[in-house]
Amino acid sequence: MTAASLSQPALNTQHDSALAEDVILGVDTHKDIHVAAVITTLGASLAHQEFPTTAVGYRQLISWAKSFGIVRRAGIECTGSYGVALTRALRREHIDVIEINQPDRATRRKRGKTDAIDADAAARAVLSGRATTIPKTADGPAADLRVLRLAKESAVKARTQAMNQLKAVLLAVEPDLRELLTGLTNPALVATCVALGEDRGEAVFTMRLLARRIQNLGQEIKELTRRMTAAVRSSRPQLLDLVGVGPDSAAVLLSAAGDNPDRLTDEASFAALCGVSPVEQSSGKTQRRRLNRGGHRQADAALYRIVQSRLRWDERTQAYLQRRTAEGMSRREIIRCLKRYVARELYRHIRPSASPVTPSAV
Repeated sequence: MTAASLSQPALNTQHDSALAEDVILGVDTHKDIHVAAVITTLGASLAHQEFPTTAVGYRQLISWAKSFGIVRRAGIECTGSYGVALTRALRREHIDVIEINQPDRATRRKRGKTDAIDADAAARAVLSGRATTIPKTADGPAADLRVLRLAKESAVKARTQAMNQLKAVLLAVEPDLRELLTGLTNPALVATCVALGEDRGEAVFTMRLLARRIQNLGQEIKELTRRMTAAVRSSRPQLLDLVGVGPDSAAVLLSAAGDNPDRLTDEASFAALCGVSPVEQSSGKTQRRRLNRGGHRQADAALYRIVQSRLRWDERTQAYLQRRTAEGMSRREIIRCLKRYVARELYRHIRPSASPVTPSAV
């Protein structure tokens, strides 16, 4: 069934607004349709309905939910992708939106899998308190940085692919030309290939075409980097002044925190978001912690790059490395600790209104 073929949902008008009770909305989001379910605060299911993913469909969904009572909370799946537009519409109606993760496999095996069941489960996750995550907003600098990073990553990948193809074609040209170009650096190779004549065969034509593509992609990357730097400067100007923090790492961390970093209660929650918080794994007589294998993997990689830069250039970090090495810790364990310390430092700049934290040793 397509969104265009959906019948208009019939609104429930049996509830008097003066006697209306609180209800909870749950939505299973998709590309073309959203499936909504409404339950009472006692857990009784009231109804479920499909709505198209259009501006009219969002208004119909909200009106339909309000016809059963007062909607104060809504559990939405995929608030950063399929549900982002619905999340905005609900917030404009002053409805608190809670981000819902997909049910685990054990629950799905017991209850089955349909869109209506998932929507009902989203509402019950809000009711039970199991879901408490406030979704990121998508209408500020962090959202702009996310799309700029998306474009830059694809441009860098395409430039690398074009450079590899250029060097592969170079192996098939005449020996005299190949010997002339083999020892050149990448920028010199690209510039030389662009200047090659047009009457030297199809291989040379392909090399010149790839070289021009590399130059164009390089200009795109420079422009995207400039815009990312300007966006970071306008949002968190002090972030780029920290040792090892460049525009790419700053953009990743700001995108991970979102345009509403106040949803992060403390620096420990930010560390957990980045996947650098230790997780308890104790049992019986064993008391230990393990590495957090969850979190935002790109933010974790950004912290790793910052730590590597500081290990090379920052005297405080180098002194910390020497001290912990003397205590018997491995370099891998030290890097894990450093990422946690860096997350603590960056949190104070990503959320300036947060309470001050004692400066770390790194």
